[in-house]
Amino acid sequence: MDKNKIINDPVHGFIRLSGQKVFNIIDHPDFQRLRSIKQLGLTNLVYPGALHTRFQHAIGAYHLTTLALETLILKGVEITEEESEATKLAILLHDIGHGPFSHALESTLLQHIHHEEVTLLFMEKLNQEFNGDLDLAISIFKGLYHKKFLNQLISSQLDMDRMDYLKRDSFFTGVYEANIGSERIIMMLNVMDNELVMDEKAIFSIEKFLMSRRFMYWQVYLHKTVIGAENHLVKILRRAKELKQNGEDLFCLPNLLPFLSKDYSLQDFQINSNLLNIFAQIDDGDIYACIKQWTHHPDKVLSFLSKNLLNRKLFNTKLIVDKSSSLEELEIIKSQVAKDLNIPLELTSYFVFTDEVSNTLYNNQKQPIKVLTKSGQLIDFDKLNDVFSSSIMTQTLTKYFCCYPKNYQTTF
Repeated sequence: MDKNKIINDPVHGFIRLSGQKVFNIIDHPDFQRLRSIKQLGLTNLVYPGALHTRFQHAIGAYHLTTLALETLILKGVEITEEESEATKLAILLHDIGHGPFSHALESTLLQHIHHEEVTLLFMEKLNQEFNGDLDLAISIFKGLYHKKFLNQLISSQLDMDRMDYLKRDSFFTGVYEANIGSERIIMMLNVMDNELVMDEKAIFSIEKFLMSRRFMYWQVYLHKTVIGAENHLVKILRRAKELKQNGEDLFCLPNLLPFLSKDYSLQDFQINSNLLNIFAQIDDGDIYACIKQWTHHPDKVLSFLSKNLLNRKLFNTKLIVDKSSSLEELEIIKSQVAKDLNIPLELTSYFVFTDEVSNTLYNNQKQPIKVLTKSGQLIDFDKLNDVFSSSIMTQTLTKYFCCYPKNYQTTF
């Protein structure tokens, strides 16, 4: 028999879960692991409340998708029970491919493998276990199903994934300026020509949504200290991986060991299904357990970085106008670091480096938001006269930054 359950969520209130397939997925160990993976990685080092998990986010996105489907059905959009269930299953699983500290892991342990590719591997694995129950969900997730708007609820510039993470991340960081009215936006959803569109009355709600997203990126996701913390973790994992692959003795939990010992491709995961099972056993706690042990490692780079991360002695991270303007001073700092830590100069790249981050408010080249006017016309959101400058919305803003250990001085 189908189960029904209510979850009390601090962001959306009461969330109703229903359907045996939904409960099969939620109860599965591969999904339950999301309880042990924080949504925002090391952001809690800046915003202490940011301890919410990917499990919470998946449930929240499921809830908003349920509301969106109910809204579209009430407006006369033809959606069968099977399609509705499959869409909810797809959004429930949309982040299952994330590992701990997602971006740090993707750039070190799973190089050149995007989390969406891992998500599909998990979905296909679960589909086999549940005898094809996810066939339609996978088709919708991949954008292959003929009702394009169902995929757009999961992945677009106004999808339920973004709706939940903006509202949830704003709540748990305490950055209330970025709180969005997701319920109003969902009530304004519609379908025209097989595409998800917004009723004209939602124009200002969409503006608020886009501005909130940009605010969260620069205030939270790409906050300079968050960037520094994430790069700090990346350097730790890269050094551990380098030592392990050079044959050095290194403490490592069994589930993490294969990914430090060897570089795997997506094809490796497809050929060896056991790799995915091992990956599914890694969570935030495993990474921290290893880092605690690495504080005692004889390698000065690994131990120094590990101690500093655990004690929140993060890199100084400064935003700079031009990378070239800081290179001379950073070279001086490298020399000082090499002397102070008694390490070769080439290893100072673990401590002193530059990089860049960028964000675009609205990409009008990729599934633009369509607005359905009162006269029945479909117009791209950025082409509406009431909307603020299109050039501001579509401009990609890039910021350069440099990182170096504390206690070193710069003039830039």
